[in-house]
Amino acid sequence: MANHEKFNFKTLDELNGKIADLSVDISTTTDISILGGKVKVGSKTAPNALAILPMEGCDANPDGSPSDLVERRYLRYARGGAGLIWWEACAVVHEGRANPLQKMLTKDNVGKFAALLKKSNQAAAEANGSDHRPVNILQVTHSGRYSRPNTHSFEPYIAQRDPFLDPRVGADENTALVADEYLESLIEKYALVAKLAEEAGFDGVDIKSCHRYLINELLSSFEREGKYGGSFENRSRFLMEIVAEVVKSTGDDFITACRFNVFDAHPYPHGFGVGKDDYMQYDPTEPKALAKKLCDAGVALLGASASNPYYTNPHVLRPYDTPSLGVPVPQEHPLESAARLFSLVAGIQEAVNDVPVVGTGYTWLRQFIPNVGAANLAAKKCSFIGLGRSSFAYPDAPKDMLAGKIDPQKCCIACSLCTQIMRDHGRTGCVIQDSEVYKPLYQESREDAIKRSK
Repeated sequence: MANHEKFNFKTLDELNGKIADLSVDISTTTDISILGGKVKVGSKTAPNALAILPMEGCDANPDGSPSDLVERRYLRYARGGAGLIWWEACAVVHEGRANPLQKMLTKDNVGKFAALLKKSNQAAAEANGSDHRPVNILQVTHSGRYSRPNTHSFEPYIAQRDPFLDPRVGADENTALVADEYLESLIEKYALVAKLAEEAGFDGVDIKSCHRYLINELLSSFEREGKYGGSFENRSRFLMEIVAEVVKSTGDDFITACRFNVFDAHPYPHGFGVGKDDYMQYDPTEPKALAKKLCDAGVALLGASASNPYYTNPHVLRPYDTPSLGVPVPQEHPLESAARLFSLVAGIQEAVNDVPVVGTGYTWLRQFIPNVGAANLAAKKCSFIGLGRSSFAYPDAPKDMLAGKIDPQKCCIACSLCTQIMRDHGRTGCVIQDSEVYKPLYQESREDAIKRSK
């Protein structure tokens, strides 16, 4: 491991020099034309290989419908030219919301989602050409131990005892584990939201299984008793039952997707894809088996992610220059973190052959995202280049990348302020590049957090 450093590269040669110094497995290319290639996703075709990852704004209306801020964000994404827009987490039940303003699709508000999606597709065509129609995937979720549906206080649904995470949500040995019967009742709820998403005009849904939310925690519930814990078959059962019900309940052209944690970077026996003796060592056995199992069941799009943004290793998921408050500076270089993510995704892509896998870990690279992303696509290490925090900062980056004119001054600077707003329970976006809207919201949430801490 090398010492952590902030981004300081002016040229691609400088970046390549550091890559060589660190001996990390990252390649670059100056031929970025592959970014504009079409990508087949189920029966749909994305117009290019750039994807907006599902970054939560925590800013829907109280009933879960799109607010003005939500509409603003997705219209900016649509005009920005991405081939795949992966819409942020949408709770399947009220008690599973991660915050009181998390999106939630219901029979009562499906028309509002449909109206925004139609508006988004129109904006994409107007800005990028009449034949430009992004693939739209809606992420659906239950927040599990991180549920906060009514206030800033946790109301956790815990799948397993975890001595590292339980204290963080106010859980102890007296906190009941979520019952098998409750989990069984959720399966039809996932299917119902999938059908509503289909009615609204989405191309598919992603059954969110990452970042230590409910399904991710079940995947690592080695010590849970009953049919949803213990063996790999049991730990993956809930996810596979949801997939089966969603596939059965929706049309043949509707995409079932899954963004799942390949590597939890969390101590065994509480982490998925981790070494038993060293939880920072990746064990690909179960993640690759799960990816194949999902695709055999009808999943047509995968997103590979890692880590837990609420625990001590958020850099494994999001390499950064500056951490959020109270988070330590990583004991590795951000290029090492990025290389790990590229390798994790590449292993899943290889395991599932032609099923597209969306890559992650690119934001820290700023203006060199196209050079690294194109190299990874050419090497078949992924099928899409996923843009997460960078999309808050630079929503029209896909269009600029495809035109070969990405602007370094518009790029995300990996300062973690968007993450800090979420930690402070505010509505989030880019404080630096979208300061007129989000600087006041950052200041408001920071002041509220300070008051609550006194």
